[in-house]
Amino acid sequence: MLDTIDYKILSLLQENCRQSITEVGDKVGLSPSATHRRIGILEKEGVIERYAARLNGNKLGYAMTFFVEVSLESQSENVLAAFEKAALARPEVLECYLTTGSADYLIKVAAPNTESYEQLYKRIIAALPHVNRIQTSLVMKTVKRWTGYPARPV
Repeated sequence: MLDTIDYKILSLLQENCRQSITEVGDKVGLSPSATHRRIGILEKEGVIERYAARLNGNKLGYAMTFFVEVSLESQSENVLAAFEKAALARPEVLECYLTTGSADYLIKVAAPNTESYEQLYKRIIAALPHVNRIQTSLVMKTVKRWTGYPARPV
């Protein structure tokens, strides 16, 4: 069970995980040792999965983002498993979600331009196993980028 201090710690770490234990402790009103202990518990319990740097796709040359809806030939366990295994193996697939609705999966990819996306589409997305239908949406503008879960008690 998480308390208010745990949620404050999570919020601070999502904002900037490079803060020192002392800085986080000062902001939540705990000693460095108590803060370290709480963070260790949050890590052990899997609430904190890992720490990572968030990169700027535009500065890396990925000027365009696409959401790709993929429908499969069937929804059998073997077909889903084969598709997921192949999608996981492709670094070009930034995110992949099994969904309800008109498509089976929603995939997020990025590319420098439409010509690069066309190659990605032909060589990678269409080549994934059991693909029956693909529909792509180009992101015209990112209004809000995901920065983490709301770290507050429910």
